[in-house]
Amino acid sequence: MTTSPRTLMRIHFHLPEPDPAVYEQLLALLADITPQVQAHPADFSADADLTGALRYWGQDAAGLVGVIRLRALALHGVRTSAGAGPSRMIAAMAAALAPPGAAITVAPTAYDTAAFLRPQPAAALPGIGPAAARALGRLGITTVGDIADTLATLQRILGIAAGRQAHDRARGIDDRPIVPAAAPKSLGHRFDHDELDPDRHHRTVLGLTEHIGAVLRSERQVAQGLTLAATYADRSHTTRTRSLAAATAHGPALAATARDLLASLGLQRARVRTLALRAERLQPAETATQQLTLDIRDDRAHDLEAALDRARARYNPRIVGRAAAYRGVV
Repeated sequence: MTTSPRTLMRIHFHLPEPDPAVYEQLLALLADITPQVQAHPADFSADADLTGALRYWGQDAAGLVGVIRLRALALHGVRTSAGAGPSRMIAAMAAALAPPGAAITVAPTAYDTAAFLRPQPAAALPGIGPAAARALGRLGITTVGDIADTLATLQRILGIAAGRQAHDRARGIDDRPIVPAAAPKSLGHRFDHDELDPDRHHRTVLGLTEHIGAVLRSERQVAQGLTLAATYADRSHTTRTRSLAAATAHGPALAATARDLLASLGLQRARVRTLALRAERLQPAETATQQLTLDIRDDRAHDLEAALDRARARYNPRIVGRAAAYRGVV
């Protein structure tokens, strides 16, 4: 019995504003097509394995990608660009070349893969950064096809392992699977007017952090990172992402990272329309590695947090919170 070639897709959702709630709805739209969806919330994109879905939906790769893009536009008003091919790498490279409102599909044959990859500039290959591309270029290795045609020189410049990986990728070898993960938890706040007050920005972010932490703890999940997005009066936006020191749902740890993200945005004179906070790379709390501490203050903080969670569960999710979230004092 022959195995059908893989068909994977990378899709970019061009949101008019960085709205995490809409992004989660778009991920759910993808999940209606195939359960194999891997979110990339930092740039509002996602990977999806369409291999099994093609026969179910009676479509070829280009047709099913078109259905997904049409649903995103019709149901959510969101334009997309997408790429599809026999590997995650080729799908991502095709999506990077597709302008908004378009899609590029690479057929899963050796000829079509080579025809797509070989003319691309060396820097377009994942793992080849600007410095490596310049070093290769000085030796006349300027395209992905050049990388596919050499190995010893690559290993001399990039190292043995990195050179072998670049050589394999240039020939279209990429067996990485789609890794489904829980959708990120996110909250947003829209101000009544374009807000200039840094204290209001600060209190808002701490309030969002407080509520996201409570949701994570109630679902026994922990986050490995946070993303903070700000939309301004002119509808432009800025996004910052930072990894946490350890996977956690503990309020003070989340708040410390959220404050750092807010400071990195430099909003002192900005007219802010919305702020959105997203907890990234979720995992079950029981699988997370816990760092032991002998600090009794940390134990007390966890006990207080548990008491606040019980009060929220019994009365109202917003009935209690840390004073810093309401007064702007940490």
